[in-house]
Amino acid sequence: MAEGKKEQVTQSGIDRRTFIKTTGIVTGSVLLGGFHFVRLSQAQDTGPIKVGFPIPLTGPYGTEAKDQQAGAELAIAQINAKGGILGRKVELLVRDTKLNAAEAARRAKELIESEHVHIMSGVLSAANQLAVNEQCKLHGIPYVSVSQANEITQRPDNSIYTYHEAMDPHMTTQAVGEYVAKKYGKKWYFLTSDYAYGWQMTDGFIRRGKEYGAKSVGETKHPLGTSDYSSYMPRILAAKPDVLFLNNFGKDQINSAKQATAFGLKKKMQIVCPILLMSSRLGGGEEPFDGVIGGTSFYWEMNHPTAKEFVAAFQKANGRPPIDYAGYAYGGVKEILMGVERAGSLDPTKLAEAIEGRTYDNYKGPQWWRPCDHQSQQDVFIIKSKKAKAEYDVFQIIQTVSGKGERLLRTCIEVGQNPSKPIRSGLIEKK
Repeated sequence: MAEGKKEQVTQSGIDRRTFIKTTGIVTGSVLLGGFHFVRLSQAQDTGPIKVGFPIPLTGPYGTEAKDQQAGAELAIAQINAKGGILGRKVELLVRDTKLNAAEAARRAKELIESEHVHIMSGVLSAANQLAVNEQCKLHGIPYVSVSQANEITQRPDNSIYTYHEAMDPHMTTQAVGEYVAKKYGKKWYFLTSDYAYGWQMTDGFIRRGKEYGAKSVGETKHPLGTSDYSSYMPRILAAKPDVLFLNNFGKDQINSAKQATAFGLKKKMQIVCPILLMSSRLGGGEEPFDGVIGGTSFYWEMNHPTAKEFVAAFQKANGRPPIDYAGYAYGGVKEILMGVERAGSLDPTKLAEAIEGRTYDNYKGPQWWRPCDHQSQQDVFIIKSKKAKAEYDVFQIIQTVSGKGERLLRTCIEVGQNPSKPIRSGLIEKK
């Protein structure tokens, strides 16, 4: 749901609660009042430490998923080159979710029960993340999420096993909305992908806009995977907004940006993509994104020591620079594995204690783990598409919005957590 108002829709079109009921995916903490028992043999493996990595390699987010995989592979290669974790090599097991929540749950279940993975990461789309997270909670497997979702850190979906390396839609909209309200006017229109991600973006912008006197002058929702946006353009023009937010992602963002440009909308309003990715800019071309602004967690030309190290290593391995979703996966997988190393074991409580409250810098500058919900606090970068001087030189960073001190996060109380205690819900007793 978005800010607790709407039921989350899976890729098959059913809401998340119905999905859980019909597939039988519920956590052990729900079934057994907080504790579920699994055989200890699952945790006593002397072979490689296995990381499950379900991602949507096929479907409209395939480009971003491939970068997630490349980022995770780089993190593991670097860790293995230094001797692995706890003296054991690390192995990445990738599965295709096809951007379908039921398939994501099946793949996670297979990775846990057949492959006996020790850690889970990956996944794109909120519904897919939550389906994988349910399986991890049921089996007591740490899961570090590396794409945006609001629910992943709030009750009832969060647990001691759940970590969220990525920004969430709330963080994104608070940072981007603040910048837009100050620079581009107060009449806002939303072209929204009709599922949780889009809803949450619109809700977040409306919330932030109220603080600066901005108001919505309209919203049009479109199905995931829409190719023709021409019927939407006249009503957007008729509303006469100062700003048009394209609250969509991947190929949807490319297609809507192209058609907004073709209809001349840029001459009348500022176009904003809350998450503006290099993959979309390269896929759509220079003209559709000319002058478009947006937010990102990372851009490869950042002038920061760890960013430069990450970019150099990624380019050496892949022949091109990374997008921000590669950064999420690289940073998240590296952080959870190094947490295991610091903890000295895969014990969930020791792992949580090794991560909670920690300041870290894996690939872009300081980040901070909030203990109450395992959300990574981080800066948000406002970027603008520009005329490329080289193939991948497509954005300029025009402002950094600080994420320090929880200024972009919902409060612990708002997400249903105790602000004075680290999260320990859903702990499984193994025997």
